[in-house]
Amino acid sequence: MSKAETLTWLRRISGDLATATLQRLDDSLSWYSDMPPARRSAVGLVAQAGITSFIQWYDDPTSTPWIAADIFAAAPRELLRSVSLQQTLQLIRVTVEVTEERVAGKGEHLREAILLYSREVAFAAADVYARAAEARGLWDARLEALVVDSILTGETDEELPSRIAALGWHGHGEVCVIVGTTPPQFDIDQVRRTARKLSVDVLVGVQGSRLVLVIGRARASAPDADSADSDASPSSDERSFADIAQALEPSFGPGHMVIGPPVAALVDASQSARAALAGFAVANAWRGTPRPVEADDLLPERAIAGDVLAKQTLIDRIFRPLQAHSTDLITTLWSYLDNGRSLEATARELFVHPNTVRYRLKRVSEVIGWDATGPREAFILQTALVLGSIGTIEPQRRRPSPRRSR
Repeated sequence: MSKAETLTWLRRISGDLATATLQRLDDSLSWYSDMPPARRSAVGLVAQAGITSFIQWYDDPTSTPWIAADIFAAAPRELLRSVSLQQTLQLIRVTVEVTEERVAGKGEHLREAILLYSREVAFAAADVYARAAEARGLWDARLEALVVDSILTGETDEELPSRIAALGWHGHGEVCVIVGTTPPQFDIDQVRRTARKLSVDVLVGVQGSRLVLVIGRARASAPDADSADSDASPSSDERSFADIAQALEPSFGPGHMVIGPPVAALVDASQSARAALAGFAVANAWRGTPRPVEADDLLPERAIAGDVLAKQTLIDRIFRPLQAHSTDLITTLWSYLDNGRSLEATARELFVHPNTVRYRLKRVSEVIGWDATGPREAFILQTALVLGSIGTIEPQRRRPSPRRSR
């Protein structure tokens, strides 16, 4: 047949081709038969548009650039979210198979045209999905930045859990925030690969020279005795956040890197973020700041800078437990720190034996977990004592002056 006769014949059988294609889709693709009627109809429109577009392309092969718009414009935008690229390629393959079977014996040139056209459609489909993925990636990045900003500012609302779920957050256990500097060449994909290797969730926020990571891990599940392996790497629940931060440390730029205290859930992460930001702001004040460093190790610097949370933490963890236990412990600790951590000078001031001072300092360490004999911990304890004493001084009440009789 001539090209004109072939075009006439193709237009005459286009309806039969569409019907046969939909029947083949229903018989061979389970995902298509399980679809709701509205989406099945949308997929059918795509198949019919593909057949019609092929006939138009066969008439004018120079129309290749508008194939994608011509075929996929027939489907609603929601179809891209419900039909994967793999399923779209299966749809194209079934349509091509049905068309090839129907045009068999009508000439080799027509079969070659079908194969060439199907290749163009496959590339067009890949381009459509690539653009959709790119748009979705940009939207996810904006949403992630919004969530991280909400965590840093503490301005959470009822929509935060849904936004977190939209980002694919899987963790349901403890969460902490890490604050550091942004490297000159920041590789966010490397951060996510490391997080996946550690089996933790991560939200990334780049705020100029400051890099913020929100780290979350799942709750520990019951171990499977059959799959227990002594050589298996520890799960995220077995690693401390300090270990996780150490693994992520190469992704940060030069400078300090502060780990906020863990909190129970992501919606409470603003507490960890507040401590991490406060620690990051004063990390230069500690000459020997390790990398990474926990925000609670910078409590005295944060308190001196005016951090109310740090002040309250020092009082609650150090001053009040000692005060509740024994006044002798506070008195001994005060004297020991004021006398330059000298046992003999402390013993002379308190009129006790140096061994008594040693015993009381040991009891201090047992009660609060800090050892006053170390220079760094002595500074922390002295700051706590000063803050606790300021907070416990009761203001003197002014006595009403007697009224003078006139």
